[in-house]
Amino acid sequence: MFHLVKITDLVQIKPIDFGKPSYDAIEDNIHEKYSNKVQQNIGLYICLWDILFATEGLIGEGDGMANVNVEFRMVVFRPYKDEIIIARIGKQTAQGIQLRTDFFEDIWVPDYELPDGSEFLPNENDGQGLWVWEEDETKLYFDMNEIVRLRVLFEEWNDQAPTKPREESADVVAPTTDVKPPYRIIGSMKEPGLGCFLWWD
Repeated sequence: MFHLVKITDLVQIKPIDFGKPSYDAIEDNIHEKYSNKVQQNIGLYICLWDILFATEGLIGEGDGMANVNVEFRMVVFRPYKDEIIIARIGKQTAQGIQLRTDFFEDIWVPDYELPDGSEFLPNENDGQGLWVWEEDETKLYFDMNEIVRLRVLFEEWNDQAPTKPREESADVVAPTTDVKPPYRIIGSMKEPGLGCFLWWD
């Protein structure tokens, strides 16, 4: 689920940070640039693991920033295919269930990857809808915020390149909010042992 990725990059330290110890200034700069960001086919950068090498800082002409070549390792979140991971139930729709961890919200289990016999009840959960699995005449609910196990099937990568602005016109309505996340995990809860913890305890 978590991997170490080695990166070589140029770190620019602003004059306002010259009062900090060098390691702290470099670390702050790396966190600002990488942490909580997704890179295509790499994963979600979580935090700095360690700094392997750093050159002496060279003051740049004009801006006064110190340029330091740094080699470091980042902790990256990217589960592998067929890995069993743990998450919490977030949002439920007739199309499936969105799950989340403490730091990642784009985990999706489509309706056809829920246990056979699952049904979406649109009037449950204060009208927001709730999935239920009926097994041997016993109804097992996918309650909100419940901890679940799922198997990773595959991952989706979506380009987040900026698009050109649309021209204003009288016919334009509110902009669409159907923006795909840069990185999404697609999972399954069909197998025995998967789904809500409480079912199997």
